[in-house]
Order: sequence, then C-alpha cells, then structure tokens
Amino acid sequence: MPAMIDTSDVPYAAPEALALPMRHLVDSGQGLALLKGLSPKALRDLDAAVWDDLAPDQRVAVLLRLRSLLRVFEARRLSRLFLDHGHALIAPAVYVAARMRLNTKWGFNPMKFERALKGLLAQMGDRPVEMPLALSA
Repeated sequence: MPAMIDTSDVPYAAPEALALPMRHLVDSGQGLALLKGLSPKALRDLDAAVWDDLAPDQRVAVLLRLRSLLRVFEARRLSRLFLDHGHALIAPAVYVAARMRLNTKWGFNPMKFERALKGLLAQMGDRPVEMPLALSA
C-alpha cells in the first residue's frame, strides 16, 4: 500500500533533496523559474526528470514543496526580493522552503516566507552561501 501524504501538513524535506529539482532548472536554463514560473508541461517534465533521483520517501514532499516555492514567488514582495538579490537568493529560498511548514491548499504564507528568507540572508551577511547545498555542480 503506498504511503499517503497529508496535504494539510506536508512533511519537511532535506534542503539537499529540494535543491535537486532546482539545480535541474538552473542547469536547463530555467534559473528564472522563481521569477517567471513554469508551465504545467514544464512542471511535469521536471517531475519526470528528477523523480528517479529522489529518495522514494521524499519524492512527493519535495515536488509539492517545489511547486509551492514557485507559487510563493508570485507575490510581489518576493519577486522584488529576487530581483534585488538575483540567483544568490535561490539557495536560501530552497533552504527556507525545505524547512517551513506547508499546507498545499494555501501554500507558503508569503509574509512568513519573506520574513524567514530575510532573516536567513541577514544571518549570512556578506558571507558566501554556507549551506548544506550548492546549486552549481
């Protein structure tokens, strides 16, 4: 029997696991997906491309979190933050998305997401990204 996932409280994901589909987007020339979004076909292609590379117990949670990450950046405050920081914002955003509570009906709360992301950026200061993930191979 397949494991059921509670869409009202999606399990946390390892930041490294969530970085995998994001890395695929960057490598395939879609690094602006947070700003521009993805078409349903592009999302299905991404799901198929990374499905076998994800651990079976994390597949659904990672892909739900990625879709919610793309949706939360539709908020003006987050798209503006992306424009201010550029690609340097991707790794911290992935880290926040992996560790923040998620309800698939509502997605990430844009205000809470922005607050967590700005807090992480403030902790990092001028240092390079020192997280357990890197988006460049």
